[in-house]
Order: sequence, then structure tokens, then C-alpha cells
Amino acid sequence: MARLIRFNKPYGTLPQFTDGDGRQTLADWIDLPGVYPAGRLDRDSEGLMLLTDDGRLQARIADPRHKLAKTYWVQVEGTPEDAALAALRKGVDLKDGRTRPAKARRIAEPAGLWPRTPPIRVRKSVPDCWIELVLTEGRNRQVRRMTAAVGHPTLRLIRCRIGTWSLDGLAPGQWEQVAPG
Repeated sequence: MARLIRFNKPYGTLPQFTDGDGRQTLADWIDLPGVYPAGRLDRDSEGLMLLTDDGRLQARIADPRHKLAKTYWVQVEGTPEDAALAALRKGVDLKDGRTRPAKARRIAEPAGLWPRTPPIRVRKSVPDCWIELVLTEGRNRQVRRMTAAVGHPTLRLIRCRIGTWSLDGLAPGQWEQVAPG
């Protein structure tokens, strides 16, 4: 039977098991041979990663053709107006083409959110805001590029859900084996 691991990737951890430069990797948190990431999450992003030992399951989770929804909590600079959120919902033109339409809405800071180390940069003259963004594709640094394209650079990025799997109950660096669903 396929193994599936739900992991809360801390900020600064590479989404791979090895690194020639001595940076923190998944191996610093997960000592379980034979599992591999189903998708990526940038070093400067936090939150849910899924790892599996099953190639078909890995493809079903990671391949954009399957349109598995991925939900992000995004702390952005400024307060997005309705027009900026509408642009995210419609799809944003990036250098590598137009994004698929996304779900986007302003939210309160997520309850129970852990502090980030190091903390985000704070500018007293510029407010910040949290939005929830739901994507069905996974381009390189897509969330950051999308929020920047609508005038609100990302300050902090946390993936909280992939399909039916969520971050609920996992502290940064914690993992657990779950049913492949």
C-alpha cells in the first residue's frame, strides 16, 4: 500500500532531501527512506507538503493536468482592492503566459499561526493584509508572481491545503503518515 506523508515545511527548508551547500533540507525533518515530494514549495515558503513512495499518487498530486486545488494563505504588502482580487480571480498575465483563474479573497490572519523565523519585514508606513488564494496549477513561484503583478508583493506564503489534505494540527517541522485518499 502506498505511503503518504503530510509535512509542515518550515521556512528556510529546501523541498528536497539533499543539498551540496549545507542548507536545511527535508532530511533534517523526515527520516523515512523511499518517500519523495509530490510537488515543491519554495525554500522561503512554509506549510503543507505531501510526500509519497507511489509514483502514480505523486503524479496525481503534483501534475497540473489533474487540477488538484492548492490553497495558500498569503500575507501581502498593502491592502488589495476589489479590482486586484478580481484580477487574480480572472487570471494574471505573467512572462510565461496567463495563469488559470484562481479563487482569491481577503481573510483575517489565520488563527493559531506560528511566528516565522526570521520575521517578515515590516514597514510602518505600509499596511499588510492576508489573502487566501486557491490555484489549480503550479508554476515556479506563481503565487509570488501573481500578487506582485497586481501590485501587492508577497511578504509571507503558507500552503495550507492540497486537495483534501490540510495543514491542520501540524506544527512547523512535524509530519505524519495519512491515508492516500
